[in-house]
Amino acid sequence: MASPEAKNLEAISEAIDQHNANCPFPAAEVRMNPFEIERLGWDQIRGLPVIPDGEIGTGRFRIVCSRDVDGEQLEEVEAIGQELHPVAPANN
Repeated sequence: MASPEAKNLEAISEAIDQHNANCPFPAAEVRMNPFEIERLGWDQIRGLPVIPDGEIGTGRFRIVCSRDVDGEQLEEVEAIGQELHPVAPANN
């Protein structure tokens, strides 16, 4: 069983990948509740800075698009983990 920190890191990493796959502008930063940042001790994730944001509840995070770094309109991406099941290739 993975630790809560590992699950958080996996969810954030997946959200970064999802953003980068669907947007021509790369992710620029990860915003989290200051309490969460202090508890986890992270200052960056995959090279992106982790920024404290008191507007974000604990247990949540926000991926900020590089086009929105000025903070006027932040794009929020929420990831929901799903268990993956390997599938065998179809034989035609």
